[in-house]
Amino acid sequence: MGAVEAKSTYEAFQEVAKGNPRKTAMVYLGERYDFRTLSEMVLRMAGSLSRMGVGKGDRVILYLYNMPQTIVAWLALQRLEAVPVMVAPVYTSYDIRYMANDVEAHVVFCMDTNLSYVLDVLPETKIRKIVVTTLTDLIPWWKEMIGRAFRRVPSGKIPKGAEFVLLKELLEKSASEAHLPRYEGDPEHTSLMLYTGGTTGFPKGVPLSSGLFMYRAREWARAAEGLVPEGEGVTLLAAPFYHIIGQMDAMTPLLVTGETVIVMPRVVLDAMFDHIQRYKATRMFAVPALYRMILEHDRLDFYDLSSLKYCGTGGDVLPVEVGRRWFKRFGVPLYQGYGATELCGAVSLSYAQDGIPPEGAAGRISPGSKFRLVDPETMEPVPQGEAGELLATSPYAVKAYWNKPEETEKCFSVIDGEVWYRTRDIVEIDTQGWLYFRDRSVDLIKHKGYRIAAAEVERVLQEHPAVIAASVVGVPDERVGERIKAFVVLKEDIKGVSGLELINWCKERLAPYKVPQYIEFRDMLPKSKVGKFLRRELREEERRKATL
Repeated sequence: MGAVEAKSTYEAFQEVAKGNPRKTAMVYLGERYDFRTLSEMVLRMAGSLSRMGVGKGDRVILYLYNMPQTIVAWLALQRLEAVPVMVAPVYTSYDIRYMANDVEAHVVFCMDTNLSYVLDVLPETKIRKIVVTTLTDLIPWWKEMIGRAFRRVPSGKIPKGAEFVLLKELLEKSASEAHLPRYEGDPEHTSLMLYTGGTTGFPKGVPLSSGLFMYRAREWARAAEGLVPEGEGVTLLAAPFYHIIGQMDAMTPLLVTGETVIVMPRVVLDAMFDHIQRYKATRMFAVPALYRMILEHDRLDFYDLSSLKYCGTGGDVLPVEVGRRWFKRFGVPLYQGYGATELCGAVSLSYAQDGIPPEGAAGRISPGSKFRLVDPETMEPVPQGEAGELLATSPYAVKAYWNKPEETEKCFSVIDGEVWYRTRDIVEIDTQGWLYFRDRSVDLIKHKGYRIAAAEVERVLQEHPAVIAASVVGVPDERVGERIKAFVVLKEDIKGVSGLELINWCKERLAPYKVPQYIEFRDMLPKSKVGKFLRRELREEERRKATL
């Protein structure tokens, strides 16, 4: 495949756009946008943001759904060598306040429907400009009217004021390369910030360099090589853009292969099936829970999904029975990978050219990636063929978290002059490079492919005035990986506090996927000799219950 070898994200996009001006880059709500149109929108957006004062190194929050506007803003920020900070559009003001202050953001892109959360935090942050968009900003007016008539388009009110800017207005102003600052294209430059769970209870910003992003994107493209003619692939974006899987799946067609990406604001299965059938999608990458939902959907037989050639999965362990059912139903395997935000995606991938992956394998170590398997206590290498904690590094690797020296010290190690990320996951890697997942980090809960830090949920619970202590664990669930359960101790003089009240408390402060599904009240929680809560004992207790 003639992969683009540019070292930076915007250089890569320019080369692809110039080589494929009339090819469809994006499909959204029935509208097609070719690469020339996309490139022109990016240039106009970059010009408007530059006039707004956004420049190199500035962190700009993208608090948006999967939409063309999100991609245009992302690429425009690459042109300015600013840093898009991806934030889940379902986050509340609690999260926005923390992240805006953490990255010292002055500009935020948001939806009309989540604008109220941004307004809540304005007095406590450095945000000075709010760019507001809607789900229908870039589609014809008549489609918007139909959507609103049938109440299919949620909307919110946009206040007036100098701090508010409509995204559509930014795209109306002309711009040219001559009016933009010089583009340097340093592969070491931070081109993206994603947040992941923190062991101290606060999310950690992961700065991903342009060089690392392009290295991972090229490998992402190479995984499906040979299944469809070069340049004719169509990717159905099934993961959110604020997740590293969504980043890879959305941007690889635009930066590497010059192919089409189908963008949908939310995952609705019938709409997804319709888009796969209508636009002949050849590729998608999703968490295992979504594949299970597809297989169990009662209208699956009404659609023709035979165009799919590469169905990748990651973010959680793929249940063997789901993989078998998928292959039996569609005749193509689920190609599993393993990775992390800190590694900018997959350190191992199942490459189509290797044939059907061995059962249980989470891909082969990608060329260019380095790994070590060590004893997690001593950090000494384990013998060949034995399981150990995975340490990984690669070209342009992440070396530290943003503003988190203590977390950095816990999660990154310098070995022989190189910085290695400690995954905290126990894996085996055979002589052919196939990776087999054996056990996950004890402090992370995997729910629907998301990595949720137990400490973050515990911190929110312990902020409730009635709670004196809380421990949070993952309870195994074959449909979603794990469900979140909290064990709570109330203050002695507190009466009448229910589990529902605590769940609602969490809903106001946490993204929906982080909210506990179960609350159990205890008189005390198990502790170690030094007073640390022992989540391990609670997990083992839940596992014993599950086997009864």
